[in-house]
Amino acid sequence: MDKKLSKLGLFALTALAVACSENKQDTSDLSAKAADTPAAVQALSQDASKANADNAADTAVQSGVDYHSFANMDVYKVEHVNLDLTVNFDRKEISGSATLDIKKLNSDSKDPLILDSRALSISKVEAISKEGNRELSFNMGEKDAHLGTPINIEVGDATKVRISYKTSPQASGVQWLTPEQTAGKKQPFLFTQAQAIHARSFVPLQDSPKARITYSATIHTPKDLRAVMSANNDPDSQVDGEYQFEMPQAVPSYLLALAVGDLDFKAMGKRTGVYAEPSMLEAAAAEFEDTEAMLEATEKVFGPYRWDRYDLLILPPSFPFGGMENPRLSFITPTVIAGDKSLTALIAHELAHSWSGNLVTNAAWRDLWLNEGFTTYLTNRIMQLIYGDERYKMEMALGYEDLQADLKDFAPRDQIMAIDLRGRDPDDVFSNIPYEKGSLFLFEIENAIGRDNFDEFLRTYFDAFGFKSITTEDFLAYLDKTLLLQYPQKLSKERVLKWVFEPGIPADAPKPYSPAFETVDNIRATWLDGSLAIENIDSSKWTSHEWKYFLDGMPEKLSPEQMLSLDKQFSLTSAGNNEVAHSWLMLVVKNDYQPGFKRVHSFLTSIGRNKFLRPLYRALKETGKLELAREIFNEAKPGYHPLSVKVNSRILYPEDK
Repeated sequence: MDKKLSKLGLFALTALAVACSENKQDTSDLSAKAADTPAAVQALSQDASKANADNAADTAVQSGVDYHSFANMDVYKVEHVNLDLTVNFDRKEISGSATLDIKKLNSDSKDPLILDSRALSISKVEAISKEGNRELSFNMGEKDAHLGTPINIEVGDATKVRISYKTSPQASGVQWLTPEQTAGKKQPFLFTQAQAIHARSFVPLQDSPKARITYSATIHTPKDLRAVMSANNDPDSQVDGEYQFEMPQAVPSYLLALAVGDLDFKAMGKRTGVYAEPSMLEAAAAEFEDTEAMLEATEKVFGPYRWDRYDLLILPPSFPFGGMENPRLSFITPTVIAGDKSLTALIAHELAHSWSGNLVTNAAWRDLWLNEGFTTYLTNRIMQLIYGDERYKMEMALGYEDLQADLKDFAPRDQIMAIDLRGRDPDDVFSNIPYEKGSLFLFEIENAIGRDNFDEFLRTYFDAFGFKSITTEDFLAYLDKTLLLQYPQKLSKERVLKWVFEPGIPADAPKPYSPAFETVDNIRATWLDGSLAIENIDSSKWTSHEWKYFLDGMPEKLSPEQMLSLDKQFSLTSAGNNEVAHSWLMLVVKNDYQPGFKRVHSFLTSIGRNKFLRPLYRALKETGKLELAREIFNEAKPGYHPLSVKVNSRILYPEDK
């Protein structure tokens, strides 16, 4: 998932009672952007962190244990899932069956198979065999408000289990859109979002990043709609209401994805293309036409692409993230279609996940930095390969600024890369710490041993752990056997452990630098002190990165005259680039600039990305405009994803439990 354009970022933490089974998996066989957190919310983070620390004070985090899954993965392994599902837009329901191929890891165990679910209605469970089917006894365990409900199935000696079920209309991982909420306004739309633990809301399974599965699916839809999945999509398949899919590579559950809508396809290269609603297809294909070049450049440096094709799916604006790295088919927000390729770092990020995240996966959400730190590092490298050094330096510098903002606002316990997430909702843990601190850690290693040597290490790392889920400790053990052994004079174990397990960043860490931003700093400063007239600012060659940096570096309070002159000179209220518009609208709200509030309203009611929503709703609340914020939120709420509703409700209705 993209950090700069889609991260959750804010640790608005909630204590929960985790009733997980002990699901530690033996890993010995392994060969191997920023939230300006207000003080009130930061206090919640610190309180929650303290409570979490108190509860876990006498126990250490167990490496390899997924504290956010009920599944007994030490007893059973689900190897393959076959789905036969029908999508019903009238009832907002997915129904059918999931057939699980299971392997008992302990032949003497009489334990039931325990699966994860959330708000699923289970009608029947059967053992499937050549001798015939037989019903199996099952029961639903105690419901947890955050984790859902375990399904306990007495499987006996069965190796194939079919679960017949249907989803809830309020499934946390499914969004149903009316025709009016889509770009084309003619057909409904459905998409799923499984990360972090939402796959269990539309499929009963072992919902853990360490539980890798292959899967196949038959999806039944209304006859004039196309289904696509994180699998082998066929753009030439007839739109007839029935679609077949295969995912032959083993993937973690959070990468299981489905979308259904009025979708067309346009190729962008031999292995790349884009699915989108017809009205957005040409613009999307033009914006992201460099995707094939990105894929080829990444292969040359970091090793082969192992997923056959890499296509994009452009979702409706309500998608709560910038992008989601579903293998073979990244889900992308339309808000990055800027017309000038200025926001294509998101595509580079989701593509990079094909190596770091999808291929080598964090075994638990505590180890998220293994996904996102590596991917952020690769993203910057891809941007350099395609767009050059200046763009690379700006991307790096913006990431560093994002990191500094989170280090300033987050409690020390939340600044640790291998973070203790016990008692937390994993939806709340995406921040610049795993993304940018993780990337900066790798950048330091690159600087220490040289880029060519580090690239060689990354290639061997992706080979060693390909299609495996690993822990922080697995990575550190691999580092011991490789770089720390090869470069004892340049790298130290003590320094590595400081990066991973201590808050903040170590002294003398590298600081990315952009000459272009230094120029912007000087222009901003001289305009603010009155020595540079606004009409003498030459912004004709500025990129969106420079515009964003220019606006984000403004003091929170500007005079009415300054706000008016900025808007009049640069037409910022009508800015078409969503990143630039968001930075401007934050100033609009904080400075009560009335000419901009119509755009604030239209922005919040037309876009569902939490990266944009949450800071604006917070700013409205903090500047005494809570009623206006609630009014806009309640108007926009029917079109928001359930996750967006949850996250922003915490800000606007903190009294609701």
